[in-house]
Amino acid sequence: MTNKVLSVQKKSNNLDILFVSTTYPSNDKDWRGRFTANLVDGLSCVKGININIWAPPGVLPENVRNVAIETESNWLAELMVKGGIAHLIRTERIHGVTAICRLLVYLRRAYRRSAKINIVHINWLQNVLPLLGSNTPAVIGVLGSDYKLLSLKGMPFVLRSILKQRKSIIAPNAEWMAPNLNRLFGDISEIRPIPFGVDQRWYKITRHAFESCPSQWITVSRITPKKIGPLLEWGKDIFRDQHELHLIGPMQEDLKLPEWVRYHGPASANELCETWFQKATGLITLSQHDEGRPQVILEAMAAGLPVVASDIPAHLDVIQHQKTGWIAKSSTEFTEAITSLSNAETNHTIGNEARRWVEDNIGTWHDCAKRYIHAYQDLLEVNK
Repeated sequence: MTNKVLSVQKKSNNLDILFVSTTYPSNDKDWRGRFTANLVDGLSCVKGININIWAPPGVLPENVRNVAIETESNWLAELMVKGGIAHLIRTERIHGVTAICRLLVYLRRAYRRSAKINIVHINWLQNVLPLLGSNTPAVIGVLGSDYKLLSLKGMPFVLRSILKQRKSIIAPNAEWMAPNLNRLFGDISEIRPIPFGVDQRWYKITRHAFESCPSQWITVSRITPKKIGPLLEWGKDIFRDQHELHLIGPMQEDLKLPEWVRYHGPASANELCETWFQKATGLITLSQHDEGRPQVILEAMAAGLPVVASDIPAHLDVIQHQKTGWIAKSSTEFTEAITSLSNAETNHTIGNEARRWVEDNIGTWHDCAKRYIHAYQDLLEVNK
């Protein structure tokens, strides 16, 4: 993605941004933190800004500098391999708490080293905590798992103490989070939903789902009981002769899969784009997890792939039932969805509506970069 038009208007030197994320793909085949790499790539195309990233090691655009020192970088890489802090908290609570403490210490040092930064762009609410005592303006991205942190006793109070010290924009990646964020922080911070983008290659996919039988349905997800939801129960009588279920993603928790599930392990974005999304009849996500706005759903919709999803806010935020996708609240409704979307005409109609919705409301990573640049500029204006 290139950008020859968008630029930051600043009278003197370039705008210095510290971009903070605990996920970043290690290479082109790594599925982890792919949205971070896409966003950084989009921002790197903008004239007038210098991006300094504190994140796990990976391939960066030429004009982006990783400011994590070797000790921090190595630890972040190990944390990625272990599944991240949220996964550690769920599976190894003591190690998870230890990881949180270490993260906050490392971030505190990184923020102090970057004292002259104009704006800090932070992904995940917990990464705001080490800013205590500074007044650097901040754009704070909120996804699903960190949004859940707000239910912890005392967490909103602590975050308010830090936000009061600076100008800030809290930017959830989905509109459904905005009302509660406004209630908690709207008096001291602007709440501005900023959706992520979708890479242009997903929009260009040509599907050939009905050229073979049986139909191939895919679920792309980390494998945990909450991420899989009732899929194994609801699908046991469906995925036999006429329909196949292909499960794609890393096994992060011990979950016994029945023999009718075709499990393939994790897949890169290239594999999904060039193979799976082209031949799949639809994407299924019955997650009961704390989702923000799942990127894989947006990519599927951009590809014209119908999505069958569970009834949670993150899915209702992007799917209009029987128009841009299908919401299934029960086993009966799930069966109805699979049956209806197995009709080629219905499948293509809903898939095309889904693609149009994503084009109109989400756009590309170029569009996403514009949204964040406007947020940076607005923070600079209020700090003049």
